[in-house]
Amino acid sequence: MRLLGSLALCAALIHAPAVLASDAPNFYKGKQISLILSAGEGGGYTSYARAFAPYFSAHIPGKPTFVIQNMPGGGGIRAMNQLASNSPRDGTALGLVHSSVPFAPLYGVKAATFDPRQMNWIGSLATASAMCIAWAKAGITTFNDLKTREFIVGGSGAGSQMETLPTMLNKLFGTKIKIISGYKGGNDVFLAMERGEVHGRCGGLVSSVRSTRPDWFPKHMIDVPIQISLERSKLFPDVPAIMEFAKDEHVRAVLELVLSPQEMDRPILAPPGVPSERVALLRQAFHEAMNDPGFIGEAARQNLEIDEVSGERLAQVLARAYSMPPDVVRLANESMNLTGSSASE
Repeated sequence: MRLLGSLALCAALIHAPAVLASDAPNFYKGKQISLILSAGEGGGYTSYARAFAPYFSAHIPGKPTFVIQNMPGGGGIRAMNQLASNSPRDGTALGLVHSSVPFAPLYGVKAATFDPRQMNWIGSLATASAMCIAWAKAGITTFNDLKTREFIVGGSGAGSQMETLPTMLNKLFGTKIKIISGYKGGNDVFLAMERGEVHGRCGGLVSSVRSTRPDWFPKHMIDVPIQISLERSKLFPDVPAIMEFAKDEHVRAVLELVLSPQEMDRPILAPPGVPSERVALLRQAFHEAMNDPGFIGEAARQNLEIDEVSGERLAQVLARAYSMPPDVVRLANESMNLTGSSASE
């Protein structure tokens, strides 16, 4: 009898994954998914979320309703902490977060109480080359201008690229960038540029500018003095990449680590603990939505740059970064002044 009971138990365990998998397509029927954004309303993140959500929903079995929630704060850390600790772990809460946020714990940011390697990465909507942009009237047009004149930029918190990247430029390359913190998000910095409160902004920008300020580039309302990237973008072939100014191997290694977020712009994730079959379902739906002609056309109409990155690839990028030698992490940390940063707005 014990043998028969053991055989029955083994059979049940063998078939359990199949049962769970068969239930996965029915889970989302009649349900609602909260899509938590780490940025404020009106910016590029909101544009991407609103454009993508209907197609993402259409490719998820059961076609759940998406509700977009803006949760700015701490350069995106507030939203990530929420997803890690306080959101449902059944696949009904997802995040669309700043690409720099998953790297905050690597640098010892005290407010970052999550481990991104425990998150379930669904996929990324784009890749991005960061840059600094300057309001044309400010007269900041070259990298040399950044080294010889004060350049005032807006920022949204210590974990945001709007603050980490210009800080890195100051420490490694001697630029004179002054950061005015406290803005809720990139769109607020754009508004500050228009009002003359700041000269510009540094960080991943092309898609945000094109989606929210489509006339800025064509009308030459802004200048691009430097691309904060490993190589020049095809969009701006005449603007140098910061790697061109790296003087030694240590600086090159730091840049490679610091610029890792560029491989995962606009990443979507689920909290830890979501059932693996549900994660697989979401990843498949993400892939199908990214390749949906309707979404591709909508992205083109809204000037949204899209470039699919799989959830598996995002996990690899993070694993690579978190395995970097301690001295490289320390140098990167010091260049961005991250250790001990808080999540205050």
